[in-house]
Amino acid sequence: MSNPFEDTDGRYLVLINDEDQYSLWPSFAEVPGGWRVAQQEASHAESLAYIEEHWTDMRPRSVVEAMG
Repeated sequence: MSNPFEDTDGRYLVLINDEDQYSLWPSFAEVPGGWRVAQQEASHAESLAYIEEHWTDMRPRSVVEAMG
């Protein structure tokens, strides 16, 4: 069985948590607690492009706020 997180032919959601961290998530899997959908179901490439465009600061929100 292949890894569903790396299936370039799969369909994905882009998730985001309260720390503004993003995750590529297989669309067939239930969204885990603490995460919400940032982009609806799309291809692997489209989902990665969305993350690359929107997740420009890798620091968690709490770190950004603590640093002022």
